Amino acid sequence: MHRWQRREGFDKIDLYTRGTLHSMVWGMVLCVTLLSVTRPVRHSDAPAALIAGTVLAGLAQGACATPLVGRALDGYLGRAAGSRWLSALAAVLFLANAAGLLALGGYAGTGTFPELRLALGAVVWPFLTPLVLAVPVWASSVCVVAVAGAMSGGTLLAGATGPFALTTLAGVGFGGVLLSSTVRLSAWTLGIMQKLREAQDVETRLAVAEERLRFGRDMHDVLGRNLAVIALKSELAVELAQRGKPAATDQMIEVQRIARASQQEVRDVVRGYREADLRTELLGAQGVLRAAGIECAVHGDGGRLPAEVQSALGWAVREAATNVLRHGDPQRCDIRLETARDGVRLVVENDGVTPDKPVAPGGGSGLHGLRERLAAVGGSLEAGPTAGGLFTLTAAVPLPSPPDTAAGPATAPRSTAPDPATALRNTAPRKSASSPLEKR
Repeated sequence: MHRWQRREGFDKIDLYTRGTLHSMVWGMVLCVTLLSVTRPVRHSDAPAALIAGTVLAGLAQGACATPLVGRALDGYLGRAAGSRWLSALAAVLFLANAAGLLALGGYAGTGTFPELRLALGAVVWPFLTPLVLAVPVWASSVCVVAVAGAMSGGTLLAGATGPFALTTLAGVGFGGVLLSSTVRLSAWTLGIMQKLREAQDVETRLAVAEERLRFGRDMHDVLGRNLAVIALKSELAVELAQRGKPAATDQMIEVQRIARASQQEVRDVVRGYREADLRTELLGAQGVLRAAGIECAVHGDGGRLPAEVQSALGWAVREAATNVLRHGDPQRCDIRLETARDGVRLVVENDGVTPDKPVAPGGGSGLHGLRERLAAVGGSLEAGPTAGGLFTLTAAVPLPSPPDTAAGPATAPRSTAPDPATALRNTAPRKSASSPLEKR
């Protein structure tokens, strides 16, 4: 019982189906064995060797049918092929057992041995059970008819009357049809259960693949901007150190802080708990872009938006800031958050898109992942170059209910807090033209 409870649902049904088929086979073998040694047979002139041979043939038929049924069921389910030599042996044992029963009926007389019809019907089952699984339905139907006719004709050779032969034909034929239907239905049910389990396995693998894609997307969004900032600040620190400026130490301290923050963000992504906060991302993008020498203006903070909308737009701000840092030679970036009654729209616009290196509208993997995040909340994303050498990223997300704010766009005053990177930039010497920071 403990092993049975530890099995899964499909394994239980598989074991039940196989056990049922084997029980049917051995039940018929037991029936044939007992009918071969009944009183009419024992009191007839039948030799003891014939009786013993018939009993042994029945037991051998059951022993041969046991593995053959399992292989036939596996072949029906597409797991393995059947065994031809085992099938041939089963056919030989079936013919030998049936011939022995007909011989016993001839010695005992069909009048005093009416159980011959039942014995002939029972001897067919161990042979037909694996056969109906190995051949098509039409072939098994033809085989049932042929076996029933052969059994009926055999009783006539054993001295039976016409009515006895007809009842044998009807009994063996009905039993064969019943057996074929039962075995086929059981195997078909097991096949359906196997397909359901395979579908569950595929669903599980797809869920794992989707989780891997989500993890890769999160890692890109988390580390993309931070690595770009670390690269810029490290480059600035190297140049300041080469000129003997003590401000290089401050830049490396900032790099260390960003690296530690990135480590914590990676841990949060691994745990699956990280959600981007829109207000924090807006302030972070503004500070990072200003530190890189890009004038950045932010309008709106989205403080009253739903949490899922803030999270989606927060990722959009992060990805937009990363693209501004990596692509082109921008001098100015505007971030606008426009809230309406039916939705909210984030617009990030920057200059510096050179005509000789246009930005592809399709975007890379970051924009593709961002589209997936926005689609999860019913939003959309448009990104591409516009007139005047500008690049515009627009993320639109519908609101589930009208916000509490006014219908017009909410405008937040621009932060006037001093930026350490700005102060450092004002005191840092001018860089050579070969450095990308010289343009900022």
